Amino acid sequence: MILAGGNSYRMKELSNRRAIAAMPIAGSFRAIDFALSSMSNSGIQKVAVLTQFNSRSLDQHLSSSKWWDFGRKQGGLFIFPPMLTTDNSHWYRGTADAIHQNLDFLKQCHEPYVVIASGDGIYKLDYTRVLEYHIAKKADVTVVCKEFPGTEDVTRFGLVQTDGDDRIVQFEEKPMTAASRTVSCGIYVIRRRLLIELIEQAVYEGRHDFVRDVLIRYKDVKRIYAYRMEGYWNNIASVASYYQTNMDFLKKEVRDYFFREHPDVLSKVDDNPPAKYNPGSHVRNSLIANGCIINGTVENSVIFKKVFVGNNSVIKNSIVLNDVYLGDNVYLENCIVESRGTIRADSRIVGEDEIKIVIESEERYVFA
Repeated sequence: MILAGGNSYRMKELSNRRAIAAMPIAGSFRAIDFALSSMSNSGIQKVAVLTQFNSRSLDQHLSSSKWWDFGRKQGGLFIFPPMLTTDNSHWYRGTADAIHQNLDFLKQCHEPYVVIASGDGIYKLDYTRVLEYHIAKKADVTVVCKEFPGTEDVTRFGLVQTDGDDRIVQFEEKPMTAASRTVSCGIYVIRRRLLIELIEQAVYEGRHDFVRDVLIRYKDVKRIYAYRMEGYWNNIASVASYYQTNMDFLKKEVRDYFFREHPDVLSKVDDNPPAKYNPGSHVRNSLIANGCIINGTVENSVIFKKVFVGNNSVIKNSIVLNDVYLGDNVYLENCIVESRGTIRADSRIVGEDEIKIVIESEERYVFA
């Protein structure tokens, strides 16, 4: 089950048009592609995506399950938005409530275990190894975790503390000061029948959050273990983390890890032509997606699909989302440009103290 219904005020205007799970990543991907790819590559055949907030873009991206090899007779990809009925008049009130409103799906399944993942994580993970670890530890719940170096600010994450056997003894949800460097990645493995039991009990008691009302509440009662993953992991729950995650793909080792090492990251494919670099264009240390036309200078930036960069325009340390038109002599630095915008010629936009979000609604086409 992929929890993809959430929104975050820390994403500011970027989440006004789409769910966080639908945020573009690394030129040609969406955030949810990484969880879906890991599940597909791990042999998981049945995936439910729980959507809610601003889900149109996400629904369009998931309109065909074939891209992740879920187009099958047995199993497949299921999309579950909130369903208002005579017995239920609520949207999803939290992660536990989202699962509770889809308990019929779980009860009709026959798989003994459930993987729960968030839709905003950027990673590759072999879930079969997590399941093997879960069984070997005789765990009730296994939480996938990542150890961060001492230089990284981890207070924006949920943190865990473990004993010598990696059993979790303490949870800290976005603490003021970090007493641990072990970050919960928002990925869990749990036996299906136990999940149904815990969710039913939590909602019966008026509790709706999976972490606070299930994991933290039962940490001294159930055997909850930490599985420490290797490789890259980050989430995009804020503007700063979204920007940094995309900038990380400008590092060769990160690109090679995701795009050259097996298994592959899968995504919906658009039939766009290759990027075109006209005479006078200069590109350095950047990702340029297909369908782009580059006439100016691009440095240390991520340019998404179907972006037009005008003559003598300069883009530095920026992210330009899909289908943006930049006129001539535009200067952008430390910016995130929202999709389908038009930046007028001779504009100069610079993020001084923080990353600047640029939203331009200027009409590109004028009809007589």
